[in-house]
Amino acid sequence: MANIKIPRKLFEKEIGKLDERMQNKIAMFGTTLEEFNDREIELEIFPNRPDLLSYQGFKRSFLSFIGKKTGMKKYKINPPEKDYKIIIDSSVKNIRPYTACAIVRKLKFDDEKIKEIIDIQEKLHLTLGRKRKKFGIGIYPLEKIKLPITYKAMEPDKIKFVPLESEKEMSGFQILQRHPTGRKYAHLLAGKTKFPIFIDDKKQIMSMPPIINSQLTGKINEKTKDVFIECSGFDFNLLKKCINIIVTTLADMGGKIYQMDIKYSKKERTPDMTSEKMKLSLENAKKILGIELTSRQAGKLLEKMGYNYKKEIVEIPPWRTDILHEIDLIEDLAIAYGYENFDPEIPNVATIGEESKEEIIKRKISEILTGLGMIETSSYHLTTKESMMKMGLNGKQEKDLIEVEESKTEYSILRKNLAHILLRIFSENKDSEYPQRIFEIGTVFGLNEDDITEKENLSIAITPGNFTDLKQIVDYLFKMLGIDIEIKEPYKFPSYFIEGRVAEIYLDDQSIGSFGEVHPKILKNWKIRTPVALLEIAIEKIFDKLN
Repeated sequence: MANIKIPRKLFEKEIGKLDERMQNKIAMFGTTLEEFNDREIELEIFPNRPDLLSYQGFKRSFLSFIGKKTGMKKYKINPPEKDYKIIIDSSVKNIRPYTACAIVRKLKFDDEKIKEIIDIQEKLHLTLGRKRKKFGIGIYPLEKIKLPITYKAMEPDKIKFVPLESEKEMSGFQILQRHPTGRKYAHLLAGKTKFPIFIDDKKQIMSMPPIINSQLTGKINEKTKDVFIECSGFDFNLLKKCINIIVTTLADMGGKIYQMDIKYSKKERTPDMTSEKMKLSLENAKKILGIELTSRQAGKLLEKMGYNYKKEIVEIPPWRTDILHEIDLIEDLAIAYGYENFDPEIPNVATIGEESKEEIIKRKISEILTGLGMIETSSYHLTTKESMMKMGLNGKQEKDLIEVEESKTEYSILRKNLAHILLRIFSENKDSEYPQRIFEIGTVFGLNEDDITEKENLSIAITPGNFTDLKQIVDYLFKMLGIDIEIKEPYKFPSYFIEGRVAEIYLDDQSIGSFGEVHPKILKNWKIRTPVALLEIAIEKIFDKLN
């Protein structure tokens, strides 16, 4: 969650009086009115709507919702002028490979607008950017930069500039060690032999993303009229959405948007305000919401949510990051229709619900493991190909990965195991307190000829941990479940285990999985610095035994 604060005087001048009716409208829009007084209004914005993280973004969407300016707002995008380009050096390919950029001119900044821009930058870092892990944003006064700009990587000791809010020149390493912001985000560049930088045509280092800007070229003030904006990270589509959110905010402040050419292996041009189009079935909307809408009625409701609509085709604003599926459009239909207008209805059923036996067994396993001081995790069924490959898959195993067609994100693979999920969690928390002891119960997927199969697995991981530590947990778990198992030398085992430090678990003479110590090369792939003991078993046989 993130909160935004809006001057009440400005809200009432440009949107409307904050009376009881307006307060109810804000709540029905899906934003919580946290508190308000004579001076300001504070709203809570849910993480799925980063486009609302500024007053300008909220005003644009909310005015549409209350019927004052409906439909998708159009912005004029000017083509690049001379030298409005970014040169991408191959050195950033394995560090932070992508950037989306823009120039906005003819701005008139004051203290309030500068505060709003800094605020949305930090809130995007925190929410959509996952505390800068996914991307970093930089905003620079254009008059202090000579175009074109190069995005490259250099050895940290060769990177030297005065970081923001500092007076002394520092190297890349010194910034991570001495500067408060550098220390806070140093883990994002941990293990890198080169750090990314933006450098202008005068060889001035503008910033070291995603850490900090230069004091000389990276600080805007009330005299700034034109700005250069960059968003660098790992997912180019996400970066384009992020840059769209920022430039539309600046455009609503009176700025003029200019595109930039970005030289990858093929030329890209950002910001890209091409809107996506998605089909919406009114029949599906009826099934889910229980209301029957004509095409005209649906169009009016969708226009209230800032879309354009024609013949069951919805045109989606290019700054909306949350629309991944038809169900997201149906949710916005419900918001526009008004949850207060739905008639509650008791389903006409004559059955009594109860917890399934399988869920009872899974809950019992969870209770046993949490009783041992372990933490239960929960993750998505979809994972990334990169994560799966870190488990040491060979060529044939790679071909057997089940990929989702037309995925909107990098999460496009149905997970084959839970083990890589737990290793990823360790990798993302390697700076947290040890020991770390976690487990997950969930569905994994496989292929049987052309059919996709599903099964329930249990995975346990401890670090630092060894074979003996995990065997004690296995013995205790099955003892508490009242099940006799056999632990044998493995006939075959996953390649991510160390040979000789792995065992197979048998239940009624059938193998249900294995456990052991993770191979150092796999730990290196995940940048995990402590030994890990890992277990993964199928639990259907346990269901059969206890039912």
